[in-house]
Amino acid sequence: MSKVVSQPIKKSLPATGGEAPQRASDRVELSGVSQFLQALKSNDVRGDKIAGIRAQIEGGTYDLEGKLNSVTDKILDDLDK
Repeated sequence: MSKVVSQPIKKSLPATGGEAPQRASDRVELSGVSQFLQALKSNDVRGDKIAGIRAQIEGGTYDLEGKLNSVTDKILDDLDK
């Protein structure tokens, strides 16, 4: 080991004609995340529905309790499967 440390091997790189060496590019793809993001980008958001719900929330007429109960029931049903 001391030989390697005290006398490292020197390698020369081939000449590139004055150009900077090209670096290889790495690419990471998280398939689940990329598919989700692609679906979000291509999916049209229903702005009219969002505006209606936003108006209900601001007006105090949005049935939050009913929505929470419905969502909670669906989550519990999915957990039981």
